[in-house]
Amino acid sequence: MAEGLARAILGDGVRVQSAGSMASRVHPLAIQAMAEIGIDISDQTSKSIEAIDPGGVDTIVTLCAEEFCPAWFGSPARLHWPLPDPTAGASDEERLARFRTARDELARRIERLR
Repeated sequence: MAEGLARAILGDGVRVQSAGSMASRVHPLAIQAMAEIGIDISDQTSKSIEAIDPGGVDTIVTLCAEEFCPAWFGSPARLHWPLPDPTAGASDEERLARFRTARDELARRIERLR
């Protein structure tokens, strides 16, 4: 979601790369939550940190809260935005609500980067 939001909010003048500690999949509820605001992330893929070109990194934003947060060595600016894992929840309705909350909070924070 952060990648899709950053691309939509920051535009083509910013190179956005996204990765996590372990590549898996883009969660279907993340795709649904983003589609609700007109952003299609269905073609995005989950990538591991090894997929990132370190030469093109000016700022690192980490989102991990309870889970493992990948280490990055070097001198880019760092922002830590810990957000609760939206996949935690008893039902799809509860998880979707958590994805919406995470989406909206990410959008607010990314807007401040402009």
